Amino acid sequence: MTTHAKKKIFFIAATIVILFIVNRTPDVYSLFPKVRPKVCPVWTAVNTITPLNSTKHLLVSAFEDRRVKGFDVRIISIFKRDSISPLYCLFCCEGQLSKTQVAKILQHSDNFGYPFATTDVMCPVPDGCDASHVTLQTEPERPKAVNQIWLPIRNQRSRGKKEERMQFNFTVCISNLFGGYNNVLQYAQTLEMYRLLGVDRVVIYNTSCGPELDRLLKSYSQTGFVEVVPWPIDMFLNPSWGWLFSRHRGDLHYFGQLTTLNECVYRSMERSRYVLLNDIDEIIMPYKHDSLVSLMDALQQQHPETGVFFIQNHIFPKQHSEPSGRFRLPQWDGLPGINILEHIYKEDPDSKVYHPHKMIVQPRFVEQVSVHEALKFSGPILKVPPDVCRIIHVRKPLRGLRLEQLREDKRLWDFQEKLIPNVDRALRRAGLLPWQRIR
Repeated sequence: MTTHAKKKIFFIAATIVILFIVNRTPDVYSLFPKVRPKVCPVWTAVNTITPLNSTKHLLVSAFEDRRVKGFDVRIISIFKRDSISPLYCLFCCEGQLSKTQVAKILQHSDNFGYPFATTDVMCPVPDGCDASHVTLQTEPERPKAVNQIWLPIRNQRSRGKKEERMQFNFTVCISNLFGGYNNVLQYAQTLEMYRLLGVDRVVIYNTSCGPELDRLLKSYSQTGFVEVVPWPIDMFLNPSWGWLFSRHRGDLHYFGQLTTLNECVYRSMERSRYVLLNDIDEIIMPYKHDSLVSLMDALQQQHPETGVFFIQNHIFPKQHSEPSGRFRLPQWDGLPGINILEHIYKEDPDSKVYHPHKMIVQPRFVEQVSVHEALKFSGPILKVPPDVCRIIHVRKPLRGLRLEQLREDKRLWDFQEKLIPNVDRALRRAGLLPWQRIR
């Protein structure tokens, strides 16, 4: 038999075998699972905010969270409150589409009257699905993957592995920068003050800021101390510049402050032991300890089951400066922003009215937070006595007291020997301070 005849017989035999497999096996790839084609994710969300098709809702990020019985993944979102209808979760399981699962929609109780509110969508992962991405849809039918924008599922723990040590002890969550905010000197001072107090990471949500502050944040980002999260909420909604709908109007409270605070808690849940939720013009300051590390070690020893710590706010009116001028340093002349070292006079909180707190939380103890309180959490809350820890908040006055009615508080001066050169170095690194003017 010639070589050509042998090749012809082999080709015919191979064709018969293939036809047999195709006719007898509904899914030929089931015989060869390693060559099964990947069908998802086709489009993965690359921006912080993703519109949900066929709705008025916005999706932000997805996290593994098994604390709600029967559910495995939490999608932090912004929903139009008057147009919520059933949704279905679709997972990408090792490149393959899952069956759709009915979602549970949990709207946060704080919305301050605005039409859009922070909302959690809870999804159950199907049995046998090693899910890497999730998306939502309005119909239970499974569509083609090419039509979906997928959110990566973050905070996934490796099965069977021991829990790893937290990457950070302290993370500060700052929300939100908008309106070209450019208070660069106070920003640098606050960031360096937190570094001295033992903070490892600062997360900032940025809609817009001024040119000098933009340079400062880019410089801090390069060092790894600051994580800037783009927050283009004004591209999707008309966000409010205030906190109360009846007074400030708009679609969403304070450029989505409630959403970013919750997103930051979950972003930090698997990497930070504590999270501080406050604004950049506020410093959570220990008064009986030299750092936040020693403060929280002491508080946790005294209150081991506590996961939420309230810190009282004390306002230092920015129009009152200490008279000597010792901290009006020439190298800071011309820089935009407030010099917090000049403000040593504080208002005592009015005990007759509600006075808001800010929080330090253990993120695994909380499910939902607002600006001044935890909405869903486990364990007790501790109101930290103000002589132990309180907030230094340099801003416009709240009570309108005269100078003689204010109390002197020079706690920031205890750190000035390290704070001033550290601020100078940060400003110089960002190109905001000429070399010849560094002390």
